[in-house]
Amino acid sequence: MPLKHLITRLAAPVAARLTIGVTGLALLAGAAAGCGGTSSGGGSGKTVTVFAAASLTETFTTLGRSFEGSHPGVKVRFNFGGSSALAQQITQGAPADVFAAASPATMKTVTDAHLADGQPQIFARNRLQIATPADNPGKVTALKDLASPKVKVVLCAEQVPCGAASNKALAAAGVTVKPVSLEKDVKGALNKVTLGEADAALVYRTDVKAAGAKVHGIDFPEAAKAINDYPIVTLAKAPQPALAKEFLGLVVSAQGRTTLTAAGFDTP
Repeated sequence: MPLKHLITRLAAPVAARLTIGVTGLALLAGAAAGCGGTSSGGGSGKTVTVFAAASLTETFTTLGRSFEGSHPGVKVRFNFGGSSALAQQITQGAPADVFAAASPATMKTVTDAHLADGQPQIFARNRLQIATPADNPGKVTALKDLASPKVKVVLCAEQVPCGAASNKALAAAGVTVKPVSLEKDVKGALNKVTLGEADAALVYRTDVKAAGAKVHGIDFPEAAKAINDYPIVTLAKAPQPALAKEFLGLVVSAQGRTTLTAAGFDTP
């Protein structure tokens, strides 16, 4: 047999074995990749965006961590702020899955624009307290003390739920206050007190509780005339509608109520 034909016959089985080996490795690699791609579950890489009133910062952050723990690979992103500003952002097209407001009036902005998916649910209630620095330099003991020109008072802006509630409480008490500043949300008003830039502010009792030893909280009877209901709803244009409903479900669940009451909220 010619030498050239002999070499060809000997080389053919070797080439075949190499081809089988490479193909086998490719199949194994593909199988491994397929296993890795499904191990993290259907929610992997998804983000739930929640717009929530500033007074919900601590409670919703806690609930967000719990939600992420029970939904591996899912992240909860919060946008906390004044409810009126958040409602405006939603009506202007900001992408969000859930909206939790500090008053039905601010929620109405979203429902009137037909951007809510269903009817909002009231999940919490809150009332005002007077917050002063821990040493109470203005010697404030009652709502009437805020009328003194010697006391530097900070309020929330009128369009913000805590501002509307403050005006209602002050009117019920017949007290006129000239604030040194009007803040865009309740956290801004409280910060003025904790920084020593104000002698008092009207904020929610939940915010006083969250601030701990930094501030002193004072109850007043007129707060009962200005209780705020907190509504929550999933949004019609939610990027993650299924996860949005699950997050809302957590907020209104027994776990959600426990978290809210521990922070000082009342629940329906």
